[in-house]
Amino acid sequence: MKEYGTQNFETERLICRRFEYSDCYDMLKNWASDPKVQLEYGEPVYSTLSEVNELLEKYIEGYKKDDFYRWAIIEKKSGQNIGQIAFCRVYPDCGTAEIEYCIGSSFWGNGYAGEALSALIDFTFASTEITKLEAFHRLENVKSGRVLQKSKMMITDAVERFERENYPSEGEICYCIIK
Repeated sequence: MKEYGTQNFETERLICRRFEYSDCYDMLKNWASDPKVQLEYGEPVYSTLSEVNELLEKYIEGYKKDDFYRWAIIEKKSGQNIGQIAFCRVYPDCGTAEIEYCIGSSFWGNGYAGEALSALIDFTFASTEITKLEAFHRLENVKSGRVLQKSKMMITDAVERFERENYPSEGEICYCIIK
């Protein structure tokens, strides 16, 4: 499978693009320092600009590889970084990628996560050789569950990660879509 790396795409209200160092302040303010976002997303809470800048360095360094897929979600109206969406795992041998996403809590309820997810699905199937997309949410993460329920994805027994790690998906609800 040919890798394409992180390429920009847009929706009516969002720009999904590579992270830039200028995203640091918005990330800290809008989502990276918010326990409601980070803990549900399964990530640490970042409390300083220095910590967020270190995270940004990892993301930006990742763009040097064609198998790195991580987008900053920018709200067009405000120009702010309000979250992210990424392929946290890519399995080239079977053309599968696992999606993760988060949106800052002050932006919840606007449909931004679903809009970014839908656009990522369309972009991936139109512009890459990936043929299957997967995602899951923990049972207690109801908000993420609503995003996946409203998406084009369908419930499935497990995601590739769980199958390869022989991990029973107990407490997670798995979704997928095939091109």
